[in-house]
Amino acid sequence: MRLIAAAFVAIFLSACTSETKELPILGRHDFTKRMVDGQEVMDTLYYSIPDFEFYDQDSNRVNENLVDGKIYVTDFFFTSCPSICPQMKRNMLTVYEEFLQEDRFQLLSHSIDFIKDSVPVLKKYAGKIGISSSKWHLLAGEKDEIYDMAEAYMVAASEDPKAPGGFAHSGAFILVDGEGHIRAYYDGTTKEDTELLIKDIYTLLNATP
Repeated sequence: MRLIAAAFVAIFLSACTSETKELPILGRHDFTKRMVDGQEVMDTLYYSIPDFEFYDQDSNRVNENLVDGKIYVTDFFFTSCPSICPQMKRNMLTVYEEFLQEDRFQLLSHSIDFIKDSVPVLKKYAGKIGISSSKWHLLAGEKDEIYDMAEAYMVAASEDPKAPGGFAHSGAFILVDGEGHIRAYYDGTTKEDTELLIKDIYTLLNATP
């Protein structure tokens, strides 16, 4: 419930960004004190995504170095998902095609089916939807690594025998900046939020040297 509540709060915050030029930095921030010219100053330590390591559909090792200094969008899915994943992938394809030639942008999709979604299965799925791992990485990993990553992004992902396909997960697209800060959440099942995501990606790209 804590993760789901956090995601809803973040999605609400992102909805407000359509009327502003600057995207907020989301997450659990810390604070530190320092002295400047004899005065105590409070600095904000912004939450950032922790280090990670997975393998993509072409057996490439993918870690935080790949996206260092780059804007990226991530989500959680599984290849046999019978519910929201097909629509999410259609919308993500729109993002993929929009930024295919943009070197400062990447897509990361984490499979939550740690049993079935092996690298060869992800390779076949990538071929089915027609994507390249140079831009869009379908990631496989161990159970704990995957679910720890979902928690790091503050979205829900879990095994659930009552859910379609046996897994429950958020339908969010998560926008992350070049410093690993979460900037916004979007409903990955809707065209409207996908269009807003594309707009906000351009906002971050235009603000990046």
